[in-house]
Amino acid sequence: MLDCPFCEIVEGRRDQEIVASEGDSVAFLCEPPATRGHTLIVPTRHRSDIWDVEDGELAQIAEMARRLAAVMRERLGATGINVRQNSGARAGQEVFHFHLHVVPRYEDDTVQPGCVWGAPPWQPPPNGPEERRRVADALREGLARP
Repeated sequence: MLDCPFCEIVEGRRDQEIVASEGDSVAFLCEPPATRGHTLIVPTRHRSDIWDVEDGELAQIAEMARRLAAVMRERLGATGINVRQNSGARAGQEVFHFHLHVVPRYEDDTVQPGCVWGAPPWQPPPNGPEERRRVADALREGLARP
């Protein structure tokens, strides 16, 4: 789709830290992140929402989320994980390409109950280019392990 930022990331037309690309799904760091390591997983084909994504794509995305959650605990020290998906404007969907948030949680993070971020008292994590590279490298290395 022409004006979809996630399609642009999948197609390599927009710079983003890709964490994994497997089968029909791609995972990349969320910008801006709710916590250190916050990752989005999308189908490679443009699918607008949960009603549009195909069963096989959804299964691949769910499996990638499970593996990513394990790596976030092992490599980033996450003590919990939120998996969040919003479909439709009323549900808070802002980019209309199906995406699954995998949000690592830490004892000292400021994400609110229900996995809500973006308003006080939430504070964004450090997110400079070096930090993003370091986090993405840790996730890629963990996912590459058999």
